[in-house]
Order: sequence, then C-alpha cells, then structure tokens
Amino acid sequence: MRLALRAGGDRGQVTIEFLGMMPTIIITLVVLWQLVLVGYTYTLAGNAADEAVRAGTAAKGDWQGVCAQKGKEKLPGAWQGGATVTCSPGAPGYVTGDVTLTVPLLFPGTFSFPLHVKGHAGAVQEATH
Repeated sequence: MRLALRAGGDRGQVTIEFLGMMPTIIITLVVLWQLVLVGYTYTLAGNAADEAVRAGTAAKGDWQGVCAQKGKEKLPGAWQGGATVTCSPGAPGYVTGDVTLTVPLLFPGTFSFPLHVKGHAGAVQEATH
C-alpha cells in the first residue's frame, strides 16, 4: 500500500515546477533577443558607415549626396526609417561618415527602443586625374 501511494504522490510535480519557472524563462529569452537586436544594430551602423564612406571616396561631384544615399541603401527596411547618415570632409582628402540608428524594440519595424547606436568610418579620397 505504501509503495502505491509513493509512486503516485509526486505525479505532476515537474509540470508545476516548469510552470513556475516559465515567466523567468520567457523574460530571459526576451532580454536575450533584445540584446541580439542591439548588437545587430551596432553591426548595421558600422557597415552602413563603411559603405557610405566607400561610395563617397569614389564619387565624382556630389560625393556627400552619394555617400548619404549609399549609407541608407544597404540597411534593412526596418532600420532605414530612423537612420541618419552624415558625410563630411575630415582632413584634406579624407572623408568621414557617421550613421545613427535607433534600436527596434523586440520586433524590427514596429516600435523603437530609446537607444541610438552610432557607427563611424573614414577613408582617404581617391585621387582624380
């Protein structure tokens, strides 16, 4: 008799413990996903600054316009809306590009986290002959 009571006495205990831990598991996954989005936004900002400067150094004429256009062109749609790309001359013959992006909150394209990520790049302007 005692063996029968013991065998059924812990039935469902694992399920109850899992349900108790479920909010902690979900919150942990949400925080990790948000950190992934922050890191990805830093990567996008750096890459967009590189692309902008690369285009600006090779452009003839309106290099600042080309630079700003190329900086936004390579960004995914969800990051393009809040993107700011500025290109300016540094030292003589040197082009710098700055990209500022907003970090999306959980789902790219919906809400933005109140955090601005900046990317910066610079390169020497190509010689024109």
